[in-house]
Amino acid sequence: MELVKLALHEDLHGGQDWTTLALVPPETEGTALLVARRPGVIAGLPTIGTIAAHFPWQTTWEIKVGEGSSVAAGQCVARLEGDARTLLTAERVLLNFVGRLSGIATLTRAYVDAVQGTPARIYDTRKTTPGWRRLEKYAVRQGGGWNHRCRLSDAILIKDNHLAVGQLRAGISPAEAVRLAREFLAAQAAHTGDMIIEVEADTLEQLTAVLPERPDIVLLDNMSLAQLREAVSLRAKVAPDVELEASGGVALSSVRDIALTGVDRISVGALTHHATWLDVGLDWVV
Repeated sequence: MELVKLALHEDLHGGQDWTTLALVPPETEGTALLVARRPGVIAGLPTIGTIAAHFPWQTTWEIKVGEGSSVAAGQCVARLEGDARTLLTAERVLLNFVGRLSGIATLTRAYVDAVQGTPARIYDTRKTTPGWRRLEKYAVRQGGGWNHRCRLSDAILIKDNHLAVGQLRAGISPAEAVRLAREFLAAQAAHTGDMIIEVEADTLEQLTAVLPERPDIVLLDNMSLAQLREAVSLRAKVAPDVELEASGGVALSSVRDIALTGVDRISVGALTHHATWLDVGLDWVV
């Protein structure tokens, strides 16, 4: 709701839609179709109602496809009817939301399809547009992906910079960091609940040292395919209940090879920061 308010403020602050007011008489009714110009996965259609609610004139809409559905070029995904001035004024805001979210869902589906038949799941990251995180992670789910933590308060995720700073800037090992995190969570249980602990390992030596501490997840950062396969083998021998997540430099061309190493999770920042918008348009019914 706040994002829609901001988007409309960007378009209407300090004035009106003078073009529409000049050319379209009051109380003019119209019908428009929301159409996918290119094939993809549609997401964001529920924002139609949120956007329409900000205008005083009545508008109705009919969703023609399910969220997360694959659509063909030229396919109608929604039909909108009502006050023509409202539809014209809201057009760009609506297309921005649906186009952006559908682009993320489309790219996510491509990654998910690429790892079909393997045990790996595709996860997003916090590399999201400021303010848009919940919507962009929603779009990832519509594309068949999984959400990593949304907020810093959702989980303990120990990364290399946490290790570098450590306590009193002396630096700590991943294994020691897991022990400290577990002690902290035990002391803060009333506030943190049953929170998972994930720790980054840059080398197989770090992985070997941290597995006996049984973190919930080990993030394998920028490891080669050979290293990932060895990491999976080590995990199976020492701590089979620990999940392994591959991260760093993942591309659509390489994601299946990564999945075939046997890792459980693959995190892909590109799902949100490299997604190209899906081209959608509003076509008026004459």
